[in-house]
Amino acid sequence: MDTRLSQLSLVNDHTGATSNPIYLATAYQHPRLGESTGFDYTRTKNPTRTQFEEAFAELEGGKYSLGTSSGMAAIQLVCNLFKPGDEILVSFDLYGGTFRLFDFYTKQYNIKFKYVDFTDTDTIKEHMTSSTTAFFIEPITNPSMMKAPLESLINIAKDNGITTIIDNTFLTPYLSQPLKQGADIVIHSATKYIGGHNDVLGGVVTVNDEDLGIRLAEYHNMIGATLSPIDSYLLIRGLKTLHLRVERSQENAGKLAEHFNNHASIKDVLYSGQTGMLSLRLEEGYSVNQLLENVKLCTFAESLGGTETFITFPYTQTHADMPKEELEARGIDQQLIRLSVGIESYEDIKNDLEQALSNSHTK
Repeated sequence: MDTRLSQLSLVNDHTGATSNPIYLATAYQHPRLGESTGFDYTRTKNPTRTQFEEAFAELEGGKYSLGTSSGMAAIQLVCNLFKPGDEILVSFDLYGGTFRLFDFYTKQYNIKFKYVDFTDTDTIKEHMTSSTTAFFIEPITNPSMMKAPLESLINIAKDNGITTIIDNTFLTPYLSQPLKQGADIVIHSATKYIGGHNDVLGGVVTVNDEDLGIRLAEYHNMIGATLSPIDSYLLIRGLKTLHLRVERSQENAGKLAEHFNNHASIKDVLYSGQTGMLSLRLEEGYSVNQLLENVKLCTFAESLGGTETFITFPYTQTHADMPKEELEARGIDQQLIRLSVGIESYEDIKNDLEQALSNSHTK
């Protein structure tokens, strides 16, 4: 796919600087009464954030992007479109932080979130009711890596006047552009692959519809969970290498998935065939705790999408707030680890996991 990542100009500055300037000003001088430079107050609009938003909208195939202070702030921004009594169908297997937020909205605002298996399109209509206003879809679920038939789901939503919200964090605009398939809203935790270096916190919401863009912009300004100038700068930097990083991490993940398939220490390999995200379920007799204590190159940490290979334990980290019965229903057990495969040498990653597994055998 040609997303023009390597050709896109991200610099718009009269000095000719080859790196984007960071505008830290919170207020901007008015030329005269009733006139504005287009920038008045940084919560409403900031030049550095605007450059990121415009560049990202182009890459996503959208018209309007809004940079938020985190990925969860991006989801919360979209949740302002819902009202009490609304019902949203949600990917059954999804990020635990999203589950926690939706649980809060159910208790606080009587907005119903119904968890369904989006991989089975034949049963989706059975779950829909007259109150169903939106689908919230993770195209590749977290942490089971199940791949949803996105185009079919978008078509079902369109036929029934339902808004489609796609969390595209795992895939990035480099691998998938749901707006071009007809989706209404695409969100990202930009902290992950978009930033790419584990040094920035941010989110982004992108749409094509002008009225929807105006509504979200009003909520964005009103709530104030906006992306800071420095974080905007770091995300612009991340866009410049996104294609290279995604290609390398995806290549490494594919090789690891093949290597550990039918491996003596691995019960299940969960991989969608895309992205650098991979989950492994260890066989009984192998200790996740010991594996995490023995890794040397890989890092035991709770994030994804960076240059380094991270190992996360969903049971006590990303999905810790899920009730035990919800964890069990999703197959999130104490033998499951999730890997965000980095851009290191494949052989180095594989060898590190092999030696850690060999030192985690308890029987």
